Amino acid sequence: MMTGAEILIDALKKEGVDIVFGYPGGVVLPVFDVLFKTPEIRVVLTRHEQAAVHAADGYARATGRTGVCLVTSGPGATNTITGLANAKLDSIPIVVISGQVKTAVIGTDAFQEADMAGLTRPICKHSYLVQRVEDLPQVLKNSFYIARSGRPGPVAVDLPADVAQAPLENYAYPEHPDIPSYQPPEKGNANQIRKLAAAVKQASRPVILAGGGIVAAGASAELVRFAEKTNIPVATTLMALGCVPDDHELFLGMPGMHGRVSANYALMECDLLIGMGTRFDDRVTGDLKSFAAGATIAHVDIDPSEIGKILRTQIPIVGDVRSVLADLDKAVAPRPANEWNRIVREWSLVHPLSYVQDPEGEILPQYVIDRVNLQASKDTIIATDVGQHQMWSALFVRHRGPRAFLSSGGMGTMGFGLPAAMGASLGFPDRPVVVITGDGSIQMNIQELPTCTLNRIPVKIVVLNNSCLGMVRQWQELFYDGHYSKTCLKERPECRSVCSGHRPDCPNAFWPDFVRVAEANGMPGFRATRVSEVDEVLCKGFAVDGPALMEFRVKKIENVYPMVPGGKPINVILLGAAR
Repeated sequence: MMTGAEILIDALKKEGVDIVFGYPGGVVLPVFDVLFKTPEIRVVLTRHEQAAVHAADGYARATGRTGVCLVTSGPGATNTITGLANAKLDSIPIVVISGQVKTAVIGTDAFQEADMAGLTRPICKHSYLVQRVEDLPQVLKNSFYIARSGRPGPVAVDLPADVAQAPLENYAYPEHPDIPSYQPPEKGNANQIRKLAAAVKQASRPVILAGGGIVAAGASAELVRFAEKTNIPVATTLMALGCVPDDHELFLGMPGMHGRVSANYALMECDLLIGMGTRFDDRVTGDLKSFAAGATIAHVDIDPSEIGKILRTQIPIVGDVRSVLADLDKAVAPRPANEWNRIVREWSLVHPLSYVQDPEGEILPQYVIDRVNLQASKDTIIATDVGQHQMWSALFVRHRGPRAFLSSGGMGTMGFGLPAAMGASLGFPDRPVVVITGDGSIQMNIQELPTCTLNRIPVKIVVLNNSCLGMVRQWQELFYDGHYSKTCLKERPECRSVCSGHRPDCPNAFWPDFVRVAEANGMPGFRATRVSEVDEVLCKGFAVDGPALMEFRVKKIENVYPMVPGGKPINVILLGAAR
Protein backbone atom coordinates (compact mmCIF):
# COMPACT_ATOMS: atom_id res chain seq x y z
CA MET A 1 0.00 0.00 0.00
CA MET A 2 1.30 3.45 -0.98
CA THR A 3 0.04 6.98 -0.45
CA GLY A 4 -0.55 9.42 -3.30
CA ALA A 5 2.67 11.24 -2.44
CA GLU A 6 4.64 7.97 -2.55
CA ILE A 7 3.00 7.05 -5.85
CA LEU A 8 4.00 10.41 -7.32
CA ILE A 9 7.65 10.00 -6.40
CA ASP A 10 7.73 6.39 -7.54
CA ALA A 11 6.30 7.53 -10.89
CA LEU A 12 9.01 10.18 -11.21
CA LYS A 13 11.68 7.53 -10.67
CA LYS A 14 10.11 5.20 -13.20
CA GLU A 15 9.97 8.05 -15.74
CA GLY A 16 13.71 8.58 -15.30
CA VAL A 17 13.44 11.90 -13.45
CA ASP A 18 16.66 12.68 -11.59
CA ILE A 19 16.05 16.32 -10.71
CA VAL A 20 13.04 18.37 -9.60
CA PHE A 21 12.89 22.15 -9.36
CA GLY A 22 10.47 23.56 -6.87
CA TYR A 23 9.29 25.37 -3.78
CA PRO A 24 7.47 23.76 -0.83
CA GLY A 25 4.27 24.81 0.90
CA GLY A 26 1.62 23.42 3.20
CA VAL A 27 -0.40 21.15 0.90
CA VAL A 28 2.65 19.58 -0.76
CA LEU A 29 4.53 18.82 2.44
CA PRO A 30 3.62 15.11 2.17
CA VAL A 31 5.31 15.03 -1.24
CA PHE A 32 8.40 16.88 -0.04
CA ASP A 33 8.57 14.52 2.94
CA VAL A 34 8.82 11.56 0.55
CA LEU A 35 11.41 13.40 -1.51
CA PHE A 36 13.40 13.92 1.70
CA LYS A 37 13.77 10.14 1.84
CA THR A 38 14.46 9.69 -1.90
CA PRO A 39 18.17 10.24 -2.61
CA GLU A 40 17.78 9.21 -6.27
CA ILE A 41 16.01 12.52 -7.03
CA ARG A 42 17.77 15.81 -6.45
CA VAL A 43 15.47 18.66 -5.42
CA VAL A 44 16.66 22.17 -6.28
CA LEU A 45 15.01 24.88 -4.20
CA THR A 46 14.62 27.99 -6.33
CA ARG A 47 13.73 31.36 -4.83
CA HIS A 48 10.61 31.80 -6.95
CA GLU A 49 8.22 29.37 -8.60
CA GLN A 50 8.48 31.07 -12.00
CA ALA A 51 12.22 30.43 -11.90
CA ALA A 52 11.55 26.78 -11.04
CA VAL A 53 9.50 26.35 -14.22
CA HIS A 54 12.10 28.15 -16.36
CA ALA A 55 14.81 25.94 -14.83
CA ALA A 56 12.83 22.80 -15.72
CA ASP A 57 12.34 24.31 -19.18
CA GLY A 58 16.08 24.99 -19.64
CA TYR A 59 16.86 21.46 -18.45
CA ALA A 60 14.46 20.07 -21.05
CA ARG A 61 15.76 22.27 -23.89
CA ALA A 62 19.37 21.28 -23.25
CA THR A 63 18.93 17.57 -22.52
CA GLY A 64 15.86 16.66 -24.55
CA ARG A 65 14.37 15.03 -21.46
CA THR A 66 11.22 16.09 -19.63
CA GLY A 67 11.72 18.77 -17.00
CA VAL A 68 9.78 18.60 -13.72
CA CYS A 69 8.62 21.33 -11.35
CA LEU A 70 6.84 20.91 -8.00
CA VAL A 71 5.09 23.78 -6.19
CA THR A 72 2.40 24.38 -3.62
CA SER A 73 -1.14 25.63 -4.13
CA GLY A 74 -2.51 29.15 -4.58
CA PRO A 75 0.21 31.72 -5.23
CA GLY A 76 2.82 28.99 -5.57
CA ALA A 77 0.80 27.48 -8.39
CA THR A 78 -0.17 30.75 -10.08
CA ASN A 79 3.48 31.84 -10.09
CA THR A 80 4.10 29.06 -12.62
CA ILE A 81 1.72 30.50 -15.22
CA THR A 82 4.29 32.52 -17.19
CA GLY A 83 6.68 29.59 -17.31
CA LEU A 84 3.96 27.26 -18.55
CA ALA A 85 2.91 29.69 -21.29
CA ASN A 86 6.55 30.11 -22.27
CA ALA A 87 7.03 26.33 -22.60
CA LYS A 88 3.77 25.94 -24.53
CA LEU A 89 4.68 28.47 -27.23
CA ASP A 90 8.18 26.98 -27.65
CA SER A 91 6.97 23.34 -27.49
CA ILE A 92 9.08 22.32 -24.50
CA PRO A 93 8.29 19.08 -22.56
CA ILE A 94 7.79 19.82 -18.88
CA VAL A 95 5.45 18.49 -16.19
CA VAL A 96 4.43 21.00 -13.52
CA ILE A 97 2.90 19.46 -10.41
CA SER A 98 1.03 21.81 -8.09
CA GLY A 99 -0.56 21.15 -4.75
CA GLN A 100 -4.25 21.87 -4.27
CA VAL A 101 -6.60 22.23 -1.33
CA LYS A 102 -8.57 19.18 -0.20
CA THR A 103 -11.19 17.97 -2.65
CA ALA A 104 -13.99 18.62 -0.15
CA VAL A 105 -13.33 22.38 -0.16
CA ILE A 106 -12.47 22.92 -3.84
CA GLY A 107 -14.67 25.73 -5.12
CA THR A 108 -15.21 27.35 -1.70
CA ASP A 109 -12.38 29.89 -1.94
CA ALA A 110 -10.44 27.98 0.67
CA PHE A 111 -7.08 29.30 1.87
CA GLN A 112 -4.58 29.28 -0.99
CA GLU A 113 -7.05 27.81 -3.48
CA ALA A 114 -6.67 28.58 -7.18
CA ASP A 115 -8.36 26.86 -10.10
CA MET A 116 -5.18 25.63 -11.75
CA ALA A 117 -6.99 23.28 -14.11
CA GLY A 118 -8.96 26.22 -15.46
CA LEU A 119 -6.05 28.64 -15.44
CA THR A 120 -3.62 26.35 -17.23
CA ARG A 121 -5.92 24.75 -19.81
CA PRO A 122 -5.31 27.41 -22.51
CA ILE A 123 -1.53 27.49 -21.96
CA CYS A 124 -0.74 23.79 -21.59
CA LYS A 125 -0.81 20.81 -23.85
CA HIS A 126 -3.01 19.18 -21.21
CA SER A 127 -4.13 19.81 -17.62
CA TYR A 128 -5.22 17.37 -14.95
CA LEU A 129 -7.01 17.77 -11.62
CA VAL A 130 -6.57 14.45 -9.78
CA GLN A 131 -9.62 13.85 -7.58
CA ARG A 132 -9.06 10.18 -6.67
CA VAL A 133 -5.86 8.45 -5.68
CA GLU A 134 -6.91 5.51 -7.88
CA ASP A 135 -6.53 7.78 -10.93
CA LEU A 136 -3.11 9.14 -10.02
CA PRO A 137 -0.83 6.42 -11.52
CA GLN A 138 -2.48 6.59 -14.96
CA VAL A 139 -2.60 10.41 -14.88
CA LEU A 140 1.14 10.56 -14.25
CA LYS A 141 1.90 8.01 -16.97
CA ASN A 142 -0.27 9.95 -19.40
CA SER A 143 1.25 13.28 -18.37
CA PHE A 144 4.83 12.32 -19.18
CA TYR A 145 3.77 10.70 -22.45
CA ILE A 146 1.79 13.75 -23.54
CA ALA A 147 4.60 16.14 -22.60
CA ARG A 148 7.29 14.42 -24.65
CA SER A 149 5.38 12.83 -27.55
CA GLY A 150 4.15 14.37 -30.79
CA ARG A 151 4.64 18.10 -30.59
CA PRO A 152 6.15 18.43 -27.08
CA GLY A 153 4.66 20.77 -24.52
CA PRO A 154 3.87 21.41 -20.86
CA VAL A 155 1.43 19.36 -18.82
CA ALA A 156 -0.02 20.60 -15.52
CA VAL A 157 -1.03 18.18 -12.77
CA ASP A 158 -3.01 19.55 -9.80
CA LEU A 159 -2.82 17.28 -6.75
CA PRO A 160 -5.21 17.91 -3.82
CA ALA A 161 -3.80 17.47 -0.34
CA ASP A 162 -6.13 14.60 0.60
CA VAL A 163 -5.30 12.70 -2.58
CA ALA A 164 -1.60 13.05 -1.76
CA GLN A 165 -2.21 11.45 1.64
CA ALA A 166 -4.76 8.84 0.57
CA PRO A 167 -3.61 5.18 0.53
CA LEU A 168 -3.86 2.93 -2.52
CA GLU A 169 -3.70 -0.83 -2.25
CA ASN A 170 -2.22 -2.99 -5.00
CA TYR A 171 -0.44 -0.07 -6.63
CA ALA A 172 1.33 -0.74 -9.93
CA TYR A 173 2.67 1.90 -12.22
CA PRO A 174 1.12 1.52 -15.70
CA GLU A 175 3.36 0.30 -18.49
CA HIS A 176 1.55 2.28 -21.17
CA PRO A 177 -0.42 5.52 -21.47
CA ASP A 178 -4.17 5.22 -21.85
CA ILE A 179 -5.30 8.03 -24.16
CA PRO A 180 -7.34 6.53 -27.00
CA SER A 181 -8.08 9.93 -28.55
CA TYR A 182 -4.42 10.97 -28.65
CA GLN A 183 -2.39 9.24 -31.35
CA PRO A 184 0.51 11.45 -32.53
CA PRO A 185 1.40 10.81 -36.17
CA GLU A 186 4.80 9.42 -37.07
CA LYS A 187 5.15 8.55 -40.75
CA GLY A 188 4.27 11.16 -43.33
CA ASN A 189 1.93 10.35 -46.19
CA ALA A 190 3.97 8.63 -48.92
CA ASN A 191 2.08 10.33 -51.76
CA GLN A 192 2.69 13.76 -50.26
CA ILE A 193 6.38 12.98 -49.78
CA ARG A 194 6.64 11.98 -53.45
CA LYS A 195 4.84 15.18 -54.37
CA LEU A 196 7.39 17.23 -52.42
CA ALA A 197 10.26 15.32 -54.02
CA ALA A 198 8.83 16.20 -57.45
CA ALA A 199 8.47 19.85 -56.40
CA VAL A 200 12.13 19.90 -55.37
CA LYS A 201 13.11 18.53 -58.77
CA GLN A 202 11.06 21.19 -60.59
CA ALA A 203 12.02 24.17 -58.41
CA SER A 204 14.70 26.58 -59.49
CA ARG A 205 14.73 28.68 -56.29
CA PRO A 206 13.96 26.39 -53.32
CA VAL A 207 14.51 27.32 -49.66
CA ILE A 208 14.09 25.38 -46.42
CA LEU A 209 12.78 27.18 -43.33
CA ALA A 210 13.71 24.98 -40.34
CA GLY A 211 12.06 25.55 -36.98
CA GLY A 212 12.26 24.24 -33.45
CA GLY A 213 10.57 21.01 -34.49
CA ILE A 214 13.86 19.93 -36.08
CA VAL A 215 15.54 20.19 -32.68
CA ALA A 216 12.66 18.52 -30.83
CA ALA A 217 12.69 15.59 -33.26
CA GLY A 218 16.48 15.19 -33.14
CA ALA A 219 16.51 15.67 -36.90
CA SER A 220 19.47 18.02 -37.35
CA ALA A 221 21.68 15.44 -39.07
CA GLU A 222 18.84 14.41 -41.39
CA LEU A 223 18.17 18.03 -42.28
CA VAL A 224 21.80 18.73 -43.16
CA ARG A 225 22.03 15.52 -45.19
CA PHE A 226 18.89 16.42 -47.17
CA ALA A 227 20.04 20.00 -47.74
CA GLU A 228 23.45 18.84 -48.97
CA LYS A 229 21.94 16.25 -51.31
CA THR A 230 19.61 18.82 -52.87
CA ASN A 231 21.78 21.94 -52.46
CA ILE A 232 18.83 23.79 -50.93
CA PRO A 233 19.75 26.83 -48.77
CA VAL A 234 18.46 26.67 -45.19
CA ALA A 235 17.17 29.47 -42.98
CA THR A 236 16.67 28.57 -39.32
CA THR A 237 14.34 30.27 -36.87
CA LEU A 238 15.46 31.45 -33.43
CA MET A 239 14.30 28.13 -31.98
CA ALA A 240 16.33 26.13 -34.51
CA LEU A 241 19.67 27.95 -34.32
CA GLY A 242 22.43 25.35 -34.24
CA CYS A 243 20.61 22.62 -36.17
CA VAL A 244 22.70 23.68 -39.17
CA PRO A 245 26.27 24.78 -38.31
CA ASP A 246 26.57 28.51 -38.89
CA ASP A 247 29.68 28.03 -41.03
CA HIS A 248 27.90 25.65 -43.43
CA GLU A 249 27.81 26.93 -47.01
CA LEU A 250 24.03 26.37 -47.23
CA PHE A 251 23.24 28.20 -43.99
CA LEU A 252 21.41 31.49 -44.59
CA GLY A 253 20.99 32.48 -40.96
CA MET A 254 17.96 33.48 -38.94
CA PRO A 255 15.19 35.25 -40.87
CA GLY A 256 12.54 37.71 -39.73
CA MET A 257 12.33 41.01 -37.92
CA HIS A 258 15.98 40.96 -36.87
CA GLY A 259 17.05 38.29 -39.30
CA ARG A 260 19.88 38.28 -41.80
CA VAL A 261 19.32 40.03 -45.10
CA SER A 262 20.22 36.90 -47.09
CA ALA A 263 17.64 34.79 -45.23
CA ASN A 264 14.89 37.37 -45.67
CA TYR A 265 15.59 37.91 -49.34
CA ALA A 266 15.68 34.18 -50.00
CA LEU A 267 12.31 33.60 -48.34
CA MET A 268 10.77 36.41 -50.37
CA GLU A 269 12.26 35.38 -53.73
CA CYS A 270 11.98 31.57 -53.56
CA ASP A 271 9.66 29.53 -55.78
CA LEU A 272 9.47 26.61 -53.33
CA LEU A 273 9.38 27.15 -49.57
CA ILE A 274 9.70 24.02 -47.44
CA GLY A 275 8.73 24.69 -43.83
CA MET A 276 10.01 21.97 -41.51
CA GLY A 277 8.93 21.93 -37.88
CA THR A 278 8.08 25.63 -37.90
CA ARG A 279 4.85 27.47 -37.22
CA PHE A 280 5.53 30.50 -39.46
CA ASP A 281 5.57 32.95 -36.56
CA ASP A 282 4.69 36.58 -37.34
CA ARG A 283 8.18 37.71 -36.35
CA VAL A 284 9.47 35.52 -39.20
CA THR A 285 6.89 36.23 -41.88
CA GLY A 286 6.19 39.93 -41.46
CA ASP A 287 3.42 41.02 -43.83
CA LEU A 288 1.69 37.75 -44.78
CA LYS A 289 0.31 39.06 -48.07
CA SER A 290 3.81 39.50 -49.43
CA PHE A 291 5.62 36.65 -47.67
CA ALA A 292 6.87 34.06 -50.20
CA ALA A 293 4.09 35.31 -52.44
CA GLY A 294 5.34 33.55 -55.57
CA ALA A 295 6.26 30.26 -53.93
CA THR A 296 4.71 26.85 -53.63
CA ILE A 297 4.41 26.21 -49.89
CA ALA A 298 5.27 22.80 -48.43
CA HIS A 299 4.86 22.34 -44.69
CA VAL A 300 6.09 19.36 -42.68
CA ASP A 301 4.88 19.29 -39.07
CA ILE A 302 3.77 16.76 -36.50
CA ASP A 303 0.97 19.08 -35.37
CA PRO A 304 -1.78 19.07 -38.02
CA SER A 305 -3.34 22.21 -36.52
CA GLU A 306 -0.29 24.24 -37.58
CA ILE A 307 -0.51 23.31 -41.26
CA GLY A 308 -2.52 25.92 -43.15
CA LYS A 309 -3.05 27.99 -40.02
CA ILE A 310 -0.86 30.87 -41.22
CA LEU A 311 -0.05 30.17 -44.87
CA ARG A 312 -2.07 28.47 -47.58
CA THR A 313 -0.16 25.22 -48.06
CA GLN A 314 -0.02 23.33 -51.33
CA ILE A 315 2.00 20.34 -50.04
CA PRO A 316 0.99 19.48 -46.46
CA ILE A 317 2.81 16.61 -44.73
CA VAL A 318 1.75 15.62 -41.22
CA GLY A 319 4.34 13.52 -39.46
CA ASP A 320 7.50 13.37 -37.42
CA VAL A 321 9.96 15.58 -39.30
CA ARG A 322 12.86 13.18 -38.74
CA SER A 323 10.90 10.31 -40.27
CA VAL A 324 9.70 12.50 -43.13
CA LEU A 325 13.24 13.69 -43.89
CA ALA A 326 14.48 10.10 -43.98
CA ASP A 327 11.74 9.13 -46.45
CA LEU A 328 12.22 12.32 -48.45
CA ASP A 329 15.94 11.66 -48.75
CA LYS A 330 15.15 8.32 -50.40
CA ALA A 331 12.57 9.86 -52.74
CA VAL A 332 14.49 12.91 -53.94
CA ALA A 333 17.17 12.92 -56.59
CA PRO A 334 20.45 14.78 -56.06
CA ARG A 335 20.14 18.39 -57.17
CA PRO A 336 23.22 20.26 -58.38
CA ALA A 337 23.89 23.81 -57.25
CA ASN A 338 22.57 26.39 -59.70
CA GLU A 339 22.34 30.15 -60.24
CA TRP A 340 20.03 30.43 -57.23
CA ASN A 341 22.77 29.11 -54.95
CA ARG A 342 25.14 31.70 -56.36
CA ILE A 343 22.62 34.51 -55.81
CA VAL A 344 21.88 33.68 -52.18
CA ARG A 345 25.58 33.30 -51.41
CA GLU A 346 26.19 36.71 -52.97
CA TRP A 347 23.49 38.19 -50.72
CA SER A 348 25.38 36.81 -47.73
CA LEU A 349 28.64 38.35 -48.97
CA VAL A 350 27.12 41.72 -49.86
CA HIS A 351 25.16 41.98 -46.59
CA PRO A 352 27.36 40.50 -43.85
CA LEU A 353 26.77 41.07 -40.16
CA SER A 354 29.13 43.82 -39.11
CA TYR A 355 29.88 46.50 -36.54
CA VAL A 356 32.82 48.79 -35.85
CA GLN A 357 34.23 48.81 -32.32
CA ASP A 358 36.16 51.99 -31.56
CA PRO A 359 38.97 50.99 -29.13
CA GLU A 360 38.59 54.37 -27.46
CA GLY A 361 34.80 54.50 -27.59
CA GLU A 362 32.01 52.97 -25.57
CA ILE A 363 31.80 49.18 -25.41
CA LEU A 364 29.52 47.78 -28.09
CA PRO A 365 27.36 44.83 -26.99
CA GLN A 366 28.12 42.99 -30.24
CA TYR A 367 31.82 43.19 -29.37
CA VAL A 368 31.25 41.58 -25.97
CA ILE A 369 29.38 38.68 -27.60
CA ASP A 370 32.19 38.26 -30.11
CA ARG A 371 34.68 38.05 -27.27
CA VAL A 372 32.43 35.54 -25.43
CA ASN A 373 32.74 33.37 -28.54
CA LEU A 374 36.50 33.26 -28.01
CA GLN A 375 36.09 32.12 -24.41
CA ALA A 376 33.42 29.53 -25.19
CA SER A 377 34.36 25.96 -26.04
CA LYS A 378 32.66 23.82 -28.69
CA ASP A 379 30.33 22.26 -26.11
CA THR A 380 29.33 25.54 -24.39
CA ILE A 381 25.59 26.05 -23.89
CA ILE A 382 24.43 29.65 -24.17
CA ALA A 383 21.12 30.88 -22.75
CA THR A 384 19.70 34.34 -23.23
CA ASP A 385 17.07 36.55 -21.77
CA VAL A 386 14.86 38.70 -24.01
CA GLY A 387 15.60 42.03 -25.64
CA GLN A 388 18.35 43.56 -27.73
CA HIS A 389 20.98 41.26 -26.23
CA GLN A 390 18.87 38.26 -27.31
CA MET A 391 18.89 39.37 -30.96
CA TRP A 392 22.59 40.28 -30.90
CA SER A 393 23.27 36.84 -29.42
CA ALA A 394 21.18 35.11 -32.07
CA LEU A 395 23.11 36.96 -34.77
CA PHE A 396 26.66 36.92 -33.38
CA VAL A 397 26.97 33.78 -31.22
CA ARG A 398 28.70 30.90 -32.99
CA HIS A 399 26.01 28.24 -33.27
CA ARG A 400 27.80 24.90 -33.37
CA GLY A 401 25.03 22.40 -32.70
CA PRO A 402 21.43 21.84 -31.59
CA ARG A 403 20.27 22.32 -28.00
CA ALA A 404 23.16 24.68 -27.28
CA PHE A 405 21.31 28.01 -27.70
CA LEU A 406 18.40 28.41 -25.29
CA SER A 407 16.12 31.39 -25.74
CA SER A 408 12.49 32.30 -25.11
CA GLY A 409 11.00 32.59 -28.59
CA GLY A 410 7.22 32.68 -28.74
CA MET A 411 6.53 34.28 -25.36
CA GLY A 412 9.62 36.50 -25.24
CA THR A 413 9.92 36.15 -21.47
CA MET A 414 12.27 38.50 -19.67
CA GLY A 415 13.77 36.64 -16.72
CA PHE A 416 13.98 33.33 -18.59
CA GLY A 417 17.75 33.27 -19.09
CA LEU A 418 19.26 32.79 -15.64
CA PRO A 419 16.99 29.98 -14.39
CA ALA A 420 17.09 28.29 -17.83
CA ALA A 421 20.88 28.34 -17.67
CA MET A 422 20.69 26.82 -14.19
CA GLY A 423 18.55 23.98 -15.51
CA ALA A 424 20.88 23.38 -18.45
CA SER A 425 23.93 23.35 -16.20
CA LEU A 426 22.35 20.83 -13.83
CA GLY A 427 21.41 18.70 -16.84
CA PHE A 428 25.01 18.82 -18.13
CA PRO A 429 27.29 19.40 -15.11
CA ASP A 430 30.43 18.93 -17.23
CA ARG A 431 29.52 21.45 -19.96
CA PRO A 432 30.16 25.20 -19.66
CA VAL A 433 26.95 27.25 -19.51
CA VAL A 434 26.77 30.99 -20.16
CA VAL A 435 23.77 33.27 -19.86
CA ILE A 436 23.79 36.52 -21.83
CA THR A 437 21.34 38.96 -20.32
CA GLY A 438 20.50 42.62 -19.99
CA ASP A 439 20.26 44.86 -16.96
CA GLY A 440 16.47 44.82 -17.30
CA SER A 441 16.02 41.08 -17.82
CA ILE A 442 18.41 39.93 -15.10
CA GLN A 443 16.39 41.80 -12.49
CA MET A 444 13.28 39.76 -13.31
CA ASN A 445 14.78 36.69 -11.60
CA ILE A 446 17.89 38.07 -9.93
CA GLN A 447 16.84 36.31 -6.72
CA GLU A 448 18.22 33.09 -8.24
CA LEU A 449 21.85 34.18 -7.72
CA PRO A 450 22.00 32.44 -4.32
CA THR A 451 20.41 29.36 -5.89
CA CYS A 452 23.47 29.18 -8.15
CA THR A 453 25.88 29.78 -5.28
CA LEU A 454 24.39 27.35 -2.78
CA ASN A 455 23.89 24.58 -5.34
CA ARG A 456 27.33 25.17 -6.89
CA ILE A 457 25.80 25.72 -10.33
CA PRO A 458 28.76 27.12 -12.33
CA VAL A 459 26.78 29.44 -14.62
CA LYS A 460 28.71 32.36 -16.09
CA ILE A 461 26.46 35.43 -16.21
CA VAL A 462 27.21 38.12 -18.80
CA VAL A 463 25.23 41.30 -18.12
CA LEU A 464 25.11 43.85 -20.94
CA ASN A 465 24.21 46.97 -18.98
CA ASN A 466 22.96 49.86 -21.09
CA SER A 467 20.90 51.34 -18.23
CA CYS A 468 17.66 51.01 -20.18
CA LEU A 469 15.09 48.61 -21.58
CA GLY A 470 16.97 48.53 -24.84
CA MET A 471 14.56 46.95 -27.31
CA VAL A 472 11.62 49.04 -26.18
CA ARG A 473 13.82 52.15 -26.26
CA GLN A 474 14.80 51.27 -29.84
CA TRP A 475 11.15 51.13 -30.89
CA GLN A 476 10.50 54.44 -29.15
CA GLU A 477 13.40 56.00 -31.05
CA LEU A 478 12.39 54.65 -34.45
CA PHE A 479 8.59 54.67 -34.33
CA TYR A 480 7.46 56.93 -31.45
CA ASP A 481 9.36 60.15 -32.23
CA GLY A 482 11.92 59.51 -29.51
CA HIS A 483 9.37 59.59 -26.69
CA TYR A 484 11.35 57.56 -24.16
CA SER A 485 8.51 56.73 -21.80
CA LYS A 486 9.66 54.66 -18.81
CA THR A 487 12.48 52.80 -20.56
CA CYS A 488 15.42 54.48 -18.80
CA LEU A 489 16.49 52.46 -15.77
CA LYS A 490 18.20 55.54 -14.31
CA GLU A 491 15.00 57.60 -14.30
CA ARG A 492 14.25 59.60 -11.14
CA PRO A 493 11.42 61.97 -10.19
CA GLU A 494 13.65 64.97 -10.89
CA CYS A 495 14.41 63.86 -14.44
CA ARG A 496 13.07 66.11 -17.17
CA SER A 497 9.74 65.10 -18.66
CA VAL A 498 11.21 65.30 -22.18
CA CYS A 499 14.24 63.06 -22.45
CA SER A 500 16.38 62.47 -25.52
CA GLY A 501 17.54 59.17 -24.10
CA HIS A 502 21.03 60.36 -23.24
CA ARG A 503 21.84 63.73 -21.67
CA PRO A 504 25.03 65.18 -20.19
CA ASP A 505 23.21 65.66 -16.87
CA CYS A 506 22.07 62.02 -16.63
CA PRO A 507 22.91 60.41 -13.26
CA ASN A 508 26.26 58.64 -13.31
CA ALA A 509 25.21 55.98 -10.83
CA PHE A 510 24.08 52.55 -12.08
CA TRP A 511 21.59 50.82 -9.80
CA PRO A 512 21.70 48.13 -8.79
CA ASP A 513 25.44 47.70 -8.55
CA PHE A 514 25.54 44.23 -10.11
CA VAL A 515 29.04 43.44 -8.89
CA ARG A 516 28.08 44.12 -5.29
CA VAL A 517 24.82 42.19 -5.73
CA ALA A 518 26.80 39.21 -7.01
CA GLU A 519 29.24 39.43 -4.11
CA ALA A 520 26.36 39.76 -1.63
CA ASN A 521 25.05 36.46 -2.98
CA GLY A 522 28.31 34.58 -2.62
CA MET A 523 29.76 34.76 -6.13
CA PRO A 524 32.53 36.92 -7.59
CA GLY A 525 31.55 39.89 -9.73
CA PHE A 526 33.63 41.71 -12.34
CA ARG A 527 32.99 44.87 -14.33
CA ALA A 528 34.28 46.39 -17.57
CA THR A 529 33.64 50.03 -18.41
CA ARG A 530 36.24 50.36 -21.19
CA VAL A 531 36.94 48.31 -24.29
CA SER A 532 40.40 47.43 -23.01
CA GLU A 533 38.86 45.73 -19.96
CA VAL A 534 36.47 43.38 -21.79
CA ASP A 535 38.87 40.47 -22.34
CA GLU A 536 40.32 40.70 -18.86
CA VAL A 537 36.88 40.56 -17.25
CA LEU A 538 35.82 37.62 -19.40
CA CYS A 539 39.03 35.72 -18.60
CA LYS A 540 38.55 36.27 -14.88
CA GLY A 541 34.88 35.30 -14.94
CA PHE A 542 35.33 32.17 -17.03
CA ALA A 543 38.24 31.06 -14.85
CA VAL A 544 36.09 30.98 -11.70
CA ASP A 545 35.36 27.48 -10.43
CA GLY A 546 31.67 28.11 -9.90
CA PRO A 547 29.16 30.82 -10.77
CA ALA A 548 30.38 34.31 -11.66
CA LEU A 549 28.82 37.54 -12.86
CA MET A 550 30.46 39.81 -15.43
CA GLU A 551 28.96 43.24 -16.04
CA PHE A 552 29.75 45.27 -19.15
CA ARG A 553 28.73 48.93 -19.27
CA VAL A 554 27.80 49.08 -22.94
CA LYS A 555 26.72 51.86 -25.24
CA LYS A 556 23.16 52.97 -24.44
CA ILE A 557 22.11 54.35 -27.83
CA GLU A 558 22.89 51.28 -29.90
CA ASN A 559 20.24 49.59 -32.03
CA VAL A 560 19.85 46.03 -33.31
CA TYR A 561 20.17 45.84 -37.07
CA PRO A 562 19.06 44.48 -39.47
CA MET A 563 15.46 45.33 -38.54
CA VAL A 564 12.14 44.96 -40.33
CA PRO A 565 9.49 47.40 -39.04
CA GLY A 566 6.51 45.59 -37.55
CA GLY A 567 3.97 44.44 -40.14
CA LYS A 568 6.17 45.29 -43.12
CA PRO A 569 7.40 42.78 -45.74
CA ILE A 570 10.60 41.14 -44.53
CA ASN A 571 12.57 42.49 -47.49
CA VAL A 572 11.90 46.04 -46.25
CA ILE A 573 14.95 46.11 -44.04
CA LEU A 574 16.47 48.88 -41.96
CA LEU A 575 20.22 48.37 -41.99
CA GLY A 576 21.26 51.27 -39.75
CA ALA A 577 24.97 51.45 -39.14
CA ALA A 578 25.28 47.67 -39.53
CA ARG A 579 24.85 45.57 -42.63
